[in-house]
Amino acid sequence: MRLVTSEYAYNSKVEGSVIVSRADAVINWIRKSSVWPMPMGLACCAIELMASGASRFDIARFGMEVMRFSPRQSDCMIVSGTVTYKMAEVIRRIYDQMASPKWVVAMGACASTGGMYRSYAVLQGVDRIVPVDVYISGCPPRPEALLDGMMHLQDKIERENSLPRLFQKVQS
Repeated sequence: MRLVTSEYAYNSKVEGSVIVSRADAVINWIRKSSVWPMPMGLACCAIELMASGASRFDIARFGMEVMRFSPRQSDCMIVSGTVTYKMAEVIRRIYDQMASPKWVVAMGACASTGGMYRSYAVLQGVDRIVPVDVYISGCPPRPEALLDGMMHLQDKIERENSLPRLFQKVQS
């Protein structure tokens, strides 16, 4: 058996047929390799979000092809498009229904900052109602930009200290 070493090996070692590693590293590897996004397609950015699932861009390479439309089955909300104040309440409710750990990606200028809309009806950034982990710029951003943002999210998940959070949820 040949062990491929890289920066993602987490100081693992092979002893016979047993691989020894840190529990934190294994949990983070599982989480980053199986992110199930929930698309909140609110405007034109949603078309680019849909294109990222096509064969040309293939978001499945990163373990994210399972788009879930139920908050209880997803762990990453991708907010793509213009968020109005009327929709903000719904987004917050859906975010609260998602199981922990959960992440949010703001896709496009409108979701990040309100975009070109400076009106009484448009929320000036989704980060006013939910915590955003990754911002993707563009109007609308290309599917490659979404894939790059999702890889940044995977890097963030990989660096998390997940074990204390796991035991904290069990004790509550």
